[in-house]
Amino acid sequence: MDENLLGIIAGILTSVSMIPQVIKVLKEKNAEDLSWMMILVLISGLSLWVWYGFINDELPIILSNAFAVLVNIVLLICCIIYKKR
Repeated sequence: MDENLLGIIAGILTSVSMIPQVIKVLKEKNAEDLSWMMILVLISGLSLWVWYGFINDELPIILSNAFAVLVNIVLLICCIIYKKR
């Protein structure tokens, strides 16, 4: 299998993994069970992967991790909006 195709498939699967969580939070309007600290750490790590992708000119790494950053930023915003104070 072509290594770029493998990277793209892996990136798609890991990037969309948080979408069901975002949908659940948006439907229930409840983020009590989410750790905002975990989301911040995840966004930080994903952002570093994007940077790594740019340094090494690796489009699959850049695209998949940039998409995952966006999904997790949405989740963090939901966490801020829907967590009870």
